[in-house]
Amino acid sequence: MVTILKFGGSNFLDLEGYGRVARHIEQRLAAGENKIVVVVSAMKGETDSLKAQILEVNKEASPSNLDAALAIGEMKSVCLLEAAVSRLGISVTSLNGYSLGIRTNSDFGRATVESVDPRRLRSALQEHDVVIAAGAQAIDQSDRVTFLGRNTSDLTAVVIASMLEEHACEIYSDVRGVFTGDPNLIAEAQLIPEIGYRTIAKMSRYGAKVLHHGAVEYAEKHAVAIICKSLTNDGVVTGTTVAGHGNARSVTVARDAVVISFASVAERDNRRALLDRNGITTVDVEQNDRPGLCVMSDTDFAMRLVEGTGIPPISIGSTMVVTALDASVRRIHLIGDYERAVSLARQLHETMYPRAGGRTI
Repeated sequence: MVTILKFGGSNFLDLEGYGRVARHIEQRLAAGENKIVVVVSAMKGETDSLKAQILEVNKEASPSNLDAALAIGEMKSVCLLEAAVSRLGISVTSLNGYSLGIRTNSDFGRATVESVDPRRLRSALQEHDVVIAAGAQAIDQSDRVTFLGRNTSDLTAVVIASMLEEHACEIYSDVRGVFTGDPNLIAEAQLIPEIGYRTIAKMSRYGAKVLHHGAVEYAEKHAVAIICKSLTNDGVVTGTTVAGHGNARSVTVARDAVVISFASVAERDNRRALLDRNGITTVDVEQNDRPGLCVMSDTDFAMRLVEGTGIPPISIGSTMVVTALDASVRRIHLIGDYERAVSLARQLHETMYPRAGGRTI
């Protein structure tokens, strides 16, 4: 049996974060766990910094160039954690996108997994107790590194669990699980102990950041349970299990949504069809009396697709989107002001859960 753990960038705010995670791995081995694969994200802010550096050198850098650059963040994180684990005398090695055995198409920016080969990973586990794996990256059929998209280290962990025929993986972030709203914005948000794949995937597509929708959808397809946890100074806190069933009403806030305006309804419909084919969720809106689309997730990839059509949109702007999700009902509000968006999210949550008081549902 192999344990699969994933640690997001919020666990690596500084170098001490790698030591803290390494000590947790040491404790897991001491408690009797045999083999551990640890998937890591880049340090917080690293991906944005790498992207900015590339675009400062060349604003029209190729998509493949950008993917190669963005992968450096996770590779650096892998090296730092391997050093921290090795320092504790644990047998450890690392694998990045070139050697993980995950193959994708060549949709740079948000590549899709096409095939997996677990042989290299299994060989590494035979020789070492711990394997550190770089999240969010793979290679295409031409052996070029590809980026799976923003916040997709979750997806890497799920893919690895499936590759190794394990039925669960643990995802560690700065919140202990899935809540009915962002607990950093809504103090009364309630922890959801169990939630279904499709419910959390929808929440993710409308702005919830705790899990990436692609990871959840892959997990459902391959029957991998996701256990959301948080590593605190007092130990591990287990929050939410994502599996087959479980529904909950929620309020999401997409703080970096993009609104794209077009010259005609026909142009908008064509672009919406393009984005739909690529699995990107959009909502029809009107922006300055022009037909438009609002994109709440995968925004970088969506913009690349739209710009690749050769017909530029009328305008591109940013906004915040507050969405109330209640079973099949969806109520969407575009709010330009951050404080107003947070206030509305709190009001909608209070309507859903009067006097919630932070209880677990």
